[in-house]
Amino acid sequence: MAANSNPDEAVAMDLKDGDFKMTEETSAGESLDVVLDPKMEQKLLMKLDMAFVPIIMLTYLSCFLDRANIGNVKVANMPEDIHASDSQYSTAVSIFYVTYVLFESPWAVLMKKLTPRNILTGLCIVWSLTTVFTGFIESVGSLYATRLILGACEAGLFPCLNLYLTMVYRREEQAKRVSYLMSCAAISGAVGGLLAYAILHMDGVGGKAGWRWVYIIEGLFSGLCAILIWFGLPNNPAEAYFLTEEEKWMMRVRNEQRRQYMGSETFSWEEMRNALRDPKLYLSGAVQFCQDILLYGFSTFLPGILHGMGYSSLMSNVMTIPVYLWAAMVFIAVAFCADRYSKFASFIFICNLFGIIGYILLLTVKSTAVQFFATFLIGIATYTGPGLNIAWLNVNTAPQYRRALEVGLQQTMGNCAGIVAGQIYRKSPYVLGNAFSLGALVVSQAVVTGHGFYLRRENRAKERIENGEKEDNRRVRTGDSAVDFKYLY
Repeated sequence: MAANSNPDEAVAMDLKDGDFKMTEETSAGESLDVVLDPKMEQKLLMKLDMAFVPIIMLTYLSCFLDRANIGNVKVANMPEDIHASDSQYSTAVSIFYVTYVLFESPWAVLMKKLTPRNILTGLCIVWSLTTVFTGFIESVGSLYATRLILGACEAGLFPCLNLYLTMVYRREEQAKRVSYLMSCAAISGAVGGLLAYAILHMDGVGGKAGWRWVYIIEGLFSGLCAILIWFGLPNNPAEAYFLTEEEKWMMRVRNEQRRQYMGSETFSWEEMRNALRDPKLYLSGAVQFCQDILLYGFSTFLPGILHGMGYSSLMSNVMTIPVYLWAAMVFIAVAFCADRYSKFASFIFICNLFGIIGYILLLTVKSTAVQFFATFLIGIATYTGPGLNIAWLNVNTAPQYRRALEVGLQQTMGNCAGIVAGQIYRKSPYVLGNAFSLGALVVSQAVVTGHGFYLRRENRAKERIENGEKEDNRRVRTGDSAVDFKYLY
């Protein structure tokens, strides 16, 4: 169990009661003397990954499918069938994010009280039914209504899943797991394109248009995910049914070792105020907004962009598949590196450079082959930027309730970009949308650089306080503001 000490000496453990206590008094911020066997801990992590990650990935995959399939069905005459003009269609894309941004922070803060299993299962059931019912709409008003409900329900998924990961993994283990979530956004594009291509061939089956079957079938898939969540994601991961008694002990030790990061389980208004005063929140939120311009513009309108290059309605969906798969593979690889080296600003900055080059090619070169190549370059930045930025805020914010509010607000700021994306991508060849996305990337580069320098300055200030070179007159000194909490940049 322990590499450097006898567990009986380091920890008094009662497996029968499932309780344990440290033999030495430890205060917040002090690391425990217990050192877990690295091989046993790696085996535990693999077991946790095998149990939780597939459910989390499938759920977020279904979430993004139900959100983005409005782009797949546009080329299948959905707007014409419900008598929607181009501006009304763009409004339908944007209106989703109105309720999305309003409900993100409340869902994140409420997760602890409502419990992860209840909140995630309930949201999944409602949005799956909403997606199915979208297959039966007959008017623009009905489309607006379903998009508003979908936004309100899906708003809670990402922040709640993100916070759930912090209940399972340490700071240095999280970027990789967040990458699994964000890679699903890319994979959903590939799966969505493939499914749309297959399902649209059902045009006329049961007297229904092919685009209606896209909504019905993908909505039913989301309903299956609700069942997986209920039975597969325990409210307390440390007491999961599939863990042995030894592994549960290891989980409790890991929880004690990151006590400062997790913090008290008691709700605190003071922590809410600390979160709202945190410069990291606003720097991270600004980056997220810029990066989400790409995420929502590119992922929703890629079929339309390809259609504008000359591909047919069906082939424009098929041609999205390699782009999305490439984006997912790059993101996972970069996230592994970010975890390994605990670097975020540099990886985001480098990946954004590829996106900038891609948009320049898309806007200036007329060759279809070059434009298609440009979509692969853009794909590198599209998912890597938002994903790493989320993980960056996650690992640098503590304790739990402060992190919950900051993650929720960061996502609220970022997802306002969805409202913008629906308005700038109006008509093929989407020159305005692509130019706006290019500008957003440039702004993001500046803010990422500033955020990195700010965190470096804060670390140096903490070191001076710790070494007695400077008096600690800061208002907040707990959680991530503690002098022994080092920010990752």
